[in-house]
Amino acid sequence: MPNYGFNKRANFDYEILGKYEAGIVLLGYEVKSIKTGHIDLKGSYVTLKKNPNKDLPAAYLTNCHIPLYKHAGKMPNYDPYQPRKLLLKSSEISRIVGKKQEKGLTLVPIRVYNKGSLIKLEFGIGRGKKKVDKREDIKKKDIDRRLKTISKQY
Repeated sequence: MPNYGFNKRANFDYEILGKYEAGIVLLGYEVKSIKTGHIDLKGSYVTLKKNPNKDLPAAYLTNCHIPLYKHAGKMPNYDPYQPRKLLLKSSEISRIVGKKQEKGLTLVPIRVYNKGSLIKLEFGIGRGKKKVDKREDIKKKDIDRRLKTISKQY
């Protein structure tokens, strides 16, 4: 299962409380662009928008950069940052809506990968970390790194 895009800042900036998997509605040339490794999740997030025909909102991947596939030809109206709809079950959406109503929680994309022939997005419900928490994580990683180098010497 190859990763096509990974949000490196997700685990550093957010404490991930729960993870979900969703399909993404894409066009053919967007799929080809993703499969060649051209996707950028940095600065992207998942939004919930009201759906006029249904009770539950729909989930969208917002501010994700998928450039035009280089062999697709010219497409003058193509926007690489357009919101892309996520495919979730209604039970998952209702669970996400309930959790998102807590103060300080946000939906953060973690990685894009394929499952069979389908492109999937893994996103999580996260709480933003404060600067102190980030410093503690950096200290912990530094200590682990030092312990590994010391253990390799002996």
